[in-house]
Amino acid sequence: MTKQTSLRDRALAFHALHVPGRPLILPNAWDTASARIVAHAGAAAVATTSAGLAWGLGAADGDRVDRDRALGVVADIAAAVDVPVSADVESGYAEDPEGVADTIRAVLAAGAVGVNIEDALYGEGAGPLRDVAEQAERIAAARAAADAADVPLFVNARIDTFLRGAGGVDLTLERAAAFRAAGADGIFVPGAVDPGIVKELVDGVDGPVNIMVGPGAPPVADLAALGVARVSAGAGIPMAVHALVHRAARELLDAGTYDSLAGGFDYGELNALLGGGRQR
Repeated sequence: MTKQTSLRDRALAFHALHVPGRPLILPNAWDTASARIVAHAGAAAVATTSAGLAWGLGAADGDRVDRDRALGVVADIAAAVDVPVSADVESGYAEDPEGVADTIRAVLAAGAVGVNIEDALYGEGAGPLRDVAEQAERIAAARAAADAADVPLFVNARIDTFLRGAGGVDLTLERAAAFRAAGADGIFVPGAVDPGIVKELVDGVDGPVNIMVGPGAPPVADLAALGVARVSAGAGIPMAVHALVHRAARELLDAGTYDSLAGGFDYGELNALLGGGRQR
């Protein structure tokens, strides 16, 4: 894939990476440096993590970053790598479906060819999940905006039933069917890692299923055998990175030692990787 590859071609290539049993593996990135490192490591695509991106901007996760700031980072990432980029746009950075459509147009302008749109609600007094019909309208608006631009944007509908303790397999499948009917291409169920549950989701969803992994989750090979089509790390990598910053800072301040810094990138290698042109 080259810099000249059209947005439509990149979107088609991204779709083709979602194969049940041979999943797309996404070590999520949050800025240009992490995106280049992920692409250099061999990832076939780069997906952002909204939490990592928000933290990098000095904000909390959960619809607290405005659209322009978030998509400015996405644009920088898309300009820095030659693999397809998918943007985590939280709940769409908008109050209504028309606003979600505006977000999708901005996502395409930033050069991304996929989005995650979640159904969680944030804020004081908010329920854990958005009403299924309302969320379906938002997904339909995203689909229509992408179709109007003639770009087969991969719309990954995130369902937070398991992550927020709001329901089990039956409710998840009910919402998945509604979101697929509204135009979602794939279904993302963070918090579901039990092999039996994952298998029920794969069998019950008419489309690619995305599972989020971290310590304690089954290996990718096991998820592949269950028919998962996409595996992502979510906020796990930036959480580990920021934990290292904290450990190293405390060690230096408290003990005056530096053992936490062992195993880091070679300066010249990292400088060349991040200072050069687009990767891959």
